[in-house]
Amino acid sequence: MEESPRRRARELVLKRLYAAEVEEIDSEEAIERIVDEESLSERNLEFVRQFFLLVRKHKDWADRVMGELAEHWKVERIALIDRIVMRMALVELREMPDTPVKVAINEAIELAKKYSTGESSSFINGILDRYAKNMTAYEGI
Repeated sequence: MEESPRRRARELVLKRLYAAEVEEIDSEEAIERIVDEESLSERNLEFVRQFFLLVRKHKDWADRVMGELAEHWKVERIALIDRIVMRMALVELREMPDTPVKVAINEAIELAKKYSTGESSSFINGILDRYAKNMTAYEGI
């Protein structure tokens, strides 16, 4: 089955967020790499730009939410790829209300299945499900 353009866009955002963390490159350079290396429609390139920048902007908020929801886990101990996947989903749920909750969570689970360990998708699903059940409680964190 062929991957949807939006799923491919999320995957590119994940890869560039990971690269930005590991290589410590700035947002513009990361976005330029996506534009240069990928053939996406203008609509999906705009989604990538907007989503990437939103996740970078709200990284600290997302990490605080994870810290609240991941009982008995320090955020720093969560694998980097899992943190990035959860940051993406949390930011998408909060900042992109056009995305249905189930879609944002399912996309995060699929990314975790593809790029992380077998246990990660269940862990991520649990965190995101807890967030989705009471999103407003985490606005001021």
